Parts: sequence; C-alpha cells; structure tokens
Amino acid sequence: MGRSRAKDEENPRVRLDHGGVAEIAASEFTSGHELIVDGTPQSHVDLDDPTHLHFEYIVRMGAVIDQLPSGPLTAVHLGAGALTIPRYIDATRPGSRQQVIELEAPLVQLVREQLPLPKGASIRVRIGDAREGVSRLPAALHGACDLVVSDVFSGAQTPAHLTSVEFYRELSTLLAPTGVLLVNVADGPGLAFARRQVATVQTVFADVAVLADTQVLKGRRFGNLVIAASAAPLPTDWLPRMLAAGPHPAKIAQGAEVSAFAQKARVVTDADAVASPRPDASLFLR
Repeated sequence: MGRSRAKDEENPRVRLDHGGVAEIAASEFTSGHELIVDGTPQSHVDLDDPTHLHFEYIVRMGAVIDQLPSGPLTAVHLGAGALTIPRYIDATRPGSRQQVIELEAPLVQLVREQLPLPKGASIRVRIGDAREGVSRLPAALHGACDLVVSDVFSGAQTPAHLTSVEFYRELSTLLAPTGVLLVNVADGPGLAFARRQVATVQTVFADVAVLADTQVLKGRRFGNLVIAASAAPLPTDWLPRMLAAGPHPAKIAQGAEVSAFAQKARVVTDADAVASPRPDASLFLR
C-alpha cells in the first residue's frame, strides 16, 4: 500500500464493477506507473524494467521467489493488481507458465491497455472470484504449482472468505511437494488479524515464515506482512541477511518465533472469518 493522492482527471480510469474507480498514473517518486484504486496505490509497474519492484512487500515476495529452484515456474496468482509479480517472474524466469485470477474485468482491461504485458509472456488472466476461480483451474495444475500468491484486496481489505483454513487447504492442493505459498496480509497495531492468519496457515503447512518491516512485525504500526508457507522446508537460507540489508530493511520470523507470534491466536474458519482491518486514511497521507 502507498499514499493517497488527489485525482488527476487526465489519468486513464475506469469504474469498477463492484464500486470504486481504478486509474493509472505516473509514479511521483520513481520511474514507472502506479495502479490506483479509490485514491490508494495498489501496484507499481516499470515497463522498461519489470524487475524493478517498488512496494516494500512486493520486494519481499520477490526475494522469496528468487530463492526457488532455478528455471521456469508454474505459478497461480490470486489478485495481481497491475500484474507486477507475474511480470517479474516472466522477466527473471523466461518460459514460466502463469495463471492470474482477478475479479474486476474493467481493471484488467485498463491494465492491458495502459501497461501492456510483454510479447510472448505466458500469463493467462481469468476473470472471477479468487476462491471460485481456484476450483475451476485445470486439473493439471493441481499438485504442479511451484508458487501460489494470494494478494487479494477489495479496496483496502482482504475479503473474509479468502482468510479461512478451508481456503488455505484449497490452495495447498495446487502446490507441488516443494511449492511455496505467499500471502499478503495488511494489519495494524497488535496484529490480531495477522496472528490469526499465521495460526491458520500453520494448520495447513509444515513450514511457515513471516516477512515484514521490523516495526510492523512488532505491531507498532499498520503495514504489510508476507506469510510464506510450504509443506517442505522453505528455501530461506539467504533471506535474513538480504532483508536486513535493504533497500527496504526488514526481518524474517521463522521457527519458534513464528510459533510464539501465533501462539494464542484462533484458527480462522469459514464460519467466523472476517475481512482484514481497514487502515486509517491518514496512513496514506505521507
């Protein structure tokens, strides 16, 4: 997430099917463009350099992806904004096969027109609800994915039905034995929502790690946490040093630290799931 900004009436924009307005604007502080939904930046794309990952949590996702075995990946993305991570994988791992599930057809059309995908990229975009879309993916993908990314926001919140143990079990069926799940979680002081998400993912996957800015991980301010999970040991040998070095200094919690983080949190089920907390508007006025 980033700062909110005043509307520029010249920016290409569309009205979304489920409310709100999406627009593409030139980035104010770096090269490239941003996808902005209702005044809040959702994605950053640099067409000249798809490996340029601007948002901090996306940088951390990219760091995990870089640790996966070399070569093309088979990946599924649930919610991808302006397709930043699919573009990154296409650039760094040519020949990768990727499927994207996105709810908003007008958003996809806007992104395709204003920020076109590279020619020859094997990135298929399916329109629909993320959870329903997973159930309709080709059978050949089940048990074959090297990577599944869940980064779905309706406005500034993750929908409740994409936070439950039942949902994560569905995602686990897509992954190969050593495949990795990445989940973007936004939460604020106390991290009650994030702790429940970690506890929930832990019931499905044997190895779970959390990557975040140190102050966010301590629950001192609102921000994004990336949950990484796998049935096999996560490939994180080099991550602690990389994350600490920057360019966006962060921390990775693993093992006992993750268990302590989620120790008293209840597992989320479909029956009691709630959307992620809405950030205070002042968060984006920076």
